[in-house]
Amino acid sequence: MPTTFDRKPSSSLSILIAEDDESNLFYLATILKKANLNIITAFNGKQAVDYCHLHPDVGLVLMDIRMPVMDGIEATREIKSFRKELPIIAVTAFAMTGDEKKAREAGCDDYLTKPLNKRLLFEKISHYTGHILNSTK
Repeated sequence: MPTTFDRKPSSSLSILIAEDDESNLFYLATILKKANLNIITAFNGKQAVDYCHLHPDVGLVLMDIRMPVMDGIEATREIKSFRKELPIIAVTAFAMTGDEKKAREAGCDDYLTKPLNKRLLFEKISHYTGHILNSTK
């Protein structure tokens, strides 16, 4: 079941992190929490899809591509079938030739490789949500 880290007031941007690796999840949650964001986590693609169905307040998804139960490509397709406007940024540690193309064809709005560059991540979140984030905190 998805979990919530330090739930903020509803005026804060809610970001769903779909990530099965605990260290990557901890890193993302830590840097995004410092930016005053509401962080929700899912440990597989199915949880991400289910959460997006139930919570229209999710403003952006950071989607790991390789996860158990349902991968990020299939989860993105399913989410985009009912929330076309929801920005989804694919995130992967195992960038293979063609992965970015597959992610974009599935509906991902953008693509980042791990290890993540914090400044670039914040720029992309700001671009897709309109929330200005300070990457120096």
